[in-house]
Amino acid sequence: MPERLQKILAQAGYGSRRACEDFIIAGRVRVNGQVASLGQKADPASDKITLDGKLIAAAEALTYVALYKPRNVLSTVEREKGDDRQTVLDLVDVPGHLYPVGRLDFESEGLVLMTNDGNLTNQLTHPRYGHQFLWIQQMCCFHCYECQWIVHTGQNPRYTSI
Repeated sequence: MPERLQKILAQAGYGSRRACEDFIIAGRVRVNGQVASLGQKADPASDKITLDGKLIAAAEALTYVALYKPRNVLSTVEREKGDDRQTVLDLVDVPGHLYPVGRLDFESEGLVLMTNDGNLTNQLTHPRYGHQFLWIQQMCCFHCYECQWIVHTGQNPRYTSI
């Protein structure tokens, strides 16, 4: 079934769709020996698709991991320069490129879905789909200002303008 080239390349693990568009624009992608153009479709089952002269690999198998993220772990795949804190990717020993769907604060713990399925990620995170999320906050007491504010408003004053 014909699909857009950038989608085929992204599913094969060559980068995001946007990054794969750049490969096509730069003339690095060929379909059946002809330089590809942006928006072109191809069928990976019947067409010979190459990037920099190398035949592209088959599409990456979709992977889903339900991960318990402990406290003091970053909900990101790549840490910033000079940051040596552990990331959720460090906790998962699965081949291929996975990324978290959504995120939790560094100090938070809970369930994080890790996947390479861009369509599922879009369905779960894009506001147009109207998903509601439930956050449960553990409080230290009912006496301090912060805990009283949470009980009264349902919001944490550290993350909300008062």
